[in-house]
Amino acid sequence: MSKQKEVRILAIESSCDETAAAVVVDGRDVRSNIISSQIALHTIYGGVVPELASRKHIEKINQVIEEALREAQMTFDDIDVIGVTYGPGLVGALLVGVAEAKAISYARKIPLVGVHHIEGHICANYIENKELEPPFLCLIVSGGHTHLVQVQDYGVYEILGRTMDDAAGEAFDKVARAIGLGYPGGPKIERVARQGNPDAIPFPRAHVAGDGYNFSFSGMKSAVLNYLNSCRMKEIEIVQEDVAASFQQAVIDVLIGNAEKALEQTNMKKFAIAGGVASNAALRHAMEAVCTRHGAAFYHPSPILCTDNAAMIGAAAYYEHLAGRYAGLDLNAVPNLKLGERL
Repeated sequence: MSKQKEVRILAIESSCDETAAAVVVDGRDVRSNIISSQIALHTIYGGVVPELASRKHIEKINQVIEEALREAQMTFDDIDVIGVTYGPGLVGALLVGVAEAKAISYARKIPLVGVHHIEGHICANYIENKELEPPFLCLIVSGGHTHLVQVQDYGVYEILGRTMDDAAGEAFDKVARAIGLGYPGGPKIERVARQGNPDAIPFPRAHVAGDGYNFSFSGMKSAVLNYLNSCRMKEIEIVQEDVAASFQQAVIDVLIGNAEKALEQTNMKKFAIAGGVASNAALRHAMEAVCTRHGAAFYHPSPILCTDNAAMIGAAAYYEHLAGRYAGLDLNAVPNLKLGERL
């Protein structure tokens, strides 16, 4: 029996403030993964400015695609599928990637696949864990999303829980700004928290009423702001390291609590994490300990594959291709796209 021809995917990601392109073969073999970050551009504003992000994507997108092809030692003639993030995200930023992908698809007559950004984060786990296959549980924690998902099959998801207000990463950014660390909040809080006492301040652990797996971080963020205001009014010294460590621990406790409950109630033996906050070492260690207690295998991408990147989009696009789910040239950006929704 002859070996099946490999599928070479050019993937494009532009949902927020990273302009990225990658070449991925058969969903798990990354030949290139180019990321042009805009962090320095947005830091002075304390967060992502959508209009500036869109302009920078337009400047960079051709460059990152050319570099991705060059590093993979391929040309457009070698590409079998174009994969692109079409939601969720910033509408202007998404449109740049979608327009680019449609143009290449039309000009080169290459099939086009639209990829859900959160599905991409989940699929990042396949790249370095070649043995990982559904079903498994996945906790997606990023700046815009906090989801606990049961991955039933490739492209088939049951959302067990989600945040009812702020995403965990959003709370990290807001608390970082409040204690003077600036943007981006997640990595800065993690760094400062290493020098602090996680038990110094008893911030609340919010639990959503009912037996589900939903999250809430807005109250936790407000508790930090109230604590800071109270200290200033009473002229009590604010120990930045202790605030960061105590807040980070509170977030981790909530995330771990629902994850452990899901492991107990579903009896799943595989658990993965994904998204930008999944690069947090304290969260990884806590989640690994939970999985060990429950006899479950623990999977996580490398930090570079946790943040927004195109390799994960290429991984997700491969399974969309296998399922025959292609997009037409009418593909549009869908900024509020829900996980599991299709074109």
